[in-house]
Amino acid sequence: MNLKPTSPALHYVGFDLHRRTIAVCVKTAAGAIVEQQTLPARRPALLAWAQSRTAPWAGAMEATIFTGWVYDLLKPIAFELKAAHPLMLRAIIASKKKNDRVDARKLADALRCNLLPECYIALGPIRELRRMLRYRNLVLRQAVRMKNKIDGLMMESGVEYDAHRLHGNAYFAALLDTLEDVPQSVVDLLRLSRSLMLMFNKLQQRLLRALAEHRDIEERVQRLMTIPGVGEVTALTWALEVGEVERLGSVSKACSYCGLTSAQSESGGK
Repeated sequence: MNLKPTSPALHYVGFDLHRRTIAVCVKTAAGAIVEQQTLPARRPALLAWAQSRTAPWAGAMEATIFTGWVYDLLKPIAFELKAAHPLMLRAIIASKKKNDRVDARKLADALRCNLLPECYIALGPIRELRRMLRYRNLVLRQAVRMKNKIDGLMMESGVEYDAHRLHGNAYFAALLDTLEDVPQSVVDLLRLSRSLMLMFNKLQQRLLRALAEHRDIEERVQRLMTIPGVGEVTALTWALEVGEVERLGSVSKACSYCGLTSAQSESGGK
């Protein structure tokens, strides 16, 4: 069916997503409510609802932690599906009265009036890899925390040590064997912190290697690494956080997206 996003035959659906429920509001192009209900936030229930629609529909939802799986499920079925930027959406549809049904209704209205502040949703495979990269960053932060904890325990106990060699295998083992007047509990915590640090480091390295060698982004990462100063982590971060190459059509847009350009806040010439 050849429809335009503003076609009178098109229905506009607002989805208010939550962990257990999804509030749904269906409206015509004129704003009349066709249907309003609350569905369980489960794939079978949502899929059954979407497949039961007799009229073509466009949908809108706020970008939240729940958006990914709903978007992937409904995208092949919907005529058009969009996600809204949470902060910008709040500025547009904020009101005194707020509940799930009202929010779904407002999302449908924002979509049909072309007022929805749309945000970018990466393709499913890119989101999966990006999730792995962010998890790797989480694991790396835990490794650094354990590393700092070892230093902290040493300083708390008044142990003299070489900070540059502390995290070397041989030096750390020899240092533990020569500790004097240090409670056994501290020694145990040092060993535990060390083992956790090594575990987190190995895990983040394994995740990083799997990402860099993934067939969907390997060539792009290798090309990015030819830029002076761009290493593996920077290349992966750029490729996965930006998504499709065509998304940012100019250098100025890329700089703005990365926060490299200053914002402007002016009123009354000030």
